[in-house]
Amino acid sequence: MARAAAPEPDLERWIEDSRNNIVGIADMLGVAPDVYVGDPLQLVPALQNYVSRLPYQEFEPSDWVTLLSDLMSYVSEFLIEKHGARWNVVDDSTAPRGYRYVVEAEGRDGQLRTIDPSDVVREEFGNLPIEITRMLASAELTLRLTTQMEEDE
Repeated sequence: MARAAAPEPDLERWIEDSRNNIVGIADMLGVAPDVYVGDPLQLVPALQNYVSRLPYQEFEPSDWVTLLSDLMSYVSEFLIEKHGARWNVVDDSTAPRGYRYVVEAEGRDGQLRTIDPSDVVREEFGNLPIEITRMLASAELTLRLTTQMEEDE
């Protein structure tokens, strides 16, 4: 039986869905959409409280997928709003679709770098408990949007 072709990437829809997802989560957690959009860091305390109270030991695989998607939306939107990053599509023969959605930004050194926000979140899942600021800092450092301590000294 022939395998169905993967759908073509729809970057605009991906961007819209990601943004709507995190704005909805912010609203659910008591951070008004206009407050969140004005400063995504305003979501950190509420989001940290939320993830700190989750019963990870009771999670089903679908719960992990939902949390991955939610945190991925936050990481990407934070990078977009705070650092002028943008979504892009890259070919990836190892991905089931044949491509991945990534976030790209120009680092402080002028180099354009990309990250897959799901990789950032998966790394955080490997370091439970989840720390929202650590996750954001990891993304910033990977893209070289901030300086590392050694560089400042």
